[in-house]
Amino acid sequence: MIDPVLLRTDPEQLKRSQRARGNDEAVVDRAVAADEARRSALSEFERLRAEQKEFGSRVKSASKDEKPALIAQAQELAAQVKAAEALAKARDEEFSAAAMRIENVVVDGVPVGGEENFVTLREVGEVPSFDFEARDHLELGEMLGAIDMQRGAKVSGARFYFLSGIGARLEIALMNMALDRALSNGFTPLITPTLVKPEIMQGTGFLGEHADEVYHLKDQDLFLTGTSEVALAGFHSDEIIDLASGPLRYAGWSTCYRSEAGSHGKDTRGILRVHQFNKLEMFVYADPAEAEAEHDRLVGWQEEMLQALELSYRVIDVAAGDLGSSAARKFDIEAWIPTQGTYRELTSTSNCTTYQARRLSTRFRGENGRTAPVATLNGTLATTRWIVAILETHQQADGSVRVPGALRPYLGGLEVLTPIAGA
Repeated sequence: MIDPVLLRTDPEQLKRSQRARGNDEAVVDRAVAADEARRSALSEFERLRAEQKEFGSRVKSASKDEKPALIAQAQELAAQVKAAEALAKARDEEFSAAAMRIENVVVDGVPVGGEENFVTLREVGEVPSFDFEARDHLELGEMLGAIDMQRGAKVSGARFYFLSGIGARLEIALMNMALDRALSNGFTPLITPTLVKPEIMQGTGFLGEHADEVYHLKDQDLFLTGTSEVALAGFHSDEIIDLASGPLRYAGWSTCYRSEAGSHGKDTRGILRVHQFNKLEMFVYADPAEAEAEHDRLVGWQEEMLQALELSYRVIDVAAGDLGSSAARKFDIEAWIPTQGTYRELTSTSNCTTYQARRLSTRFRGENGRTAPVATLNGTLATTRWIVAILETHQQADGSVRVPGALRPYLGGLEVLTPIAGA
């Protein structure tokens, strides 16, 4: 949740952030009122408890004749303390519920507006052009025997698929290349659970307005994760971690699941928008003072990966109204997809400041020895969707696909993916 001190001292900043996101700023006023009621109830409980303690001493030292009346008063006071405690607890829960409705405070400089109001920070690489009619990734994938949508639909339904033969090898190669780069930058690899408890999903901010995009196993009350960010954020929940040697960096390899609610009719061809895919996710726990610098480092590592794969891309600063509830700032990197004539998102990296850590109670000790919430950041380093850009960008007239040099060692030195006869 947001910092309660900030709520108390500068609610206008929270309102500005809500307005930038296009959200209801009245939730801030409700949270302020709930905070005042919470603190008032807690103060009354503490006053009565102190009075009860003092009264208990009087009862102990009272004479035999005085005790019956004092005991009766003590019982009445005990009932008041119990009621005050219950009220304080209820007011605290009401405050938590109100505060949870306020999304993370956007960083200064984030563009105001909705999805279309992003700012392009840079474009890198020449947009590919061909002297032949370009094929889309699905046609190429079928010619290569790499992608099988029909059998995916037969087995699991729409937006499922099989990666077969070179398609399966290509994804594994891509993920291993990304993992090697993560390791060289000090990341600890983790293969994460893909089912998590409600409190972990809630803590990362995925059960807000986009909760309908998450798969829920009701009988077990577990959620399928749409990114290993969720499990990685929960990895150090309820802990005090050591950042004395710098940020803790993890690379989470997992299968991801998304219901894609609200996307009916969009990107239904191929593997651009599907219900299941694999991803290598970078996740960082950092000193909040270092969060913005770490955010830039994550983007730099993502760009190095895309450049190594010889993809043309742009980096955009996502507008406030298109941020997830946990992100204070998000940079997307979008690769050029030739047959669509536009850029499409391949990576996303977010600075979540202390928002997730407050909800999950993840802290560190500062220079003064006092504990404080850490900052959390996340960013994609490879995912199944990248195959779309690789196939389309490096295709050749006969339907073969040139393998980028940096990827060849992960495919046994293979330089060209060749169509299967009769495909």
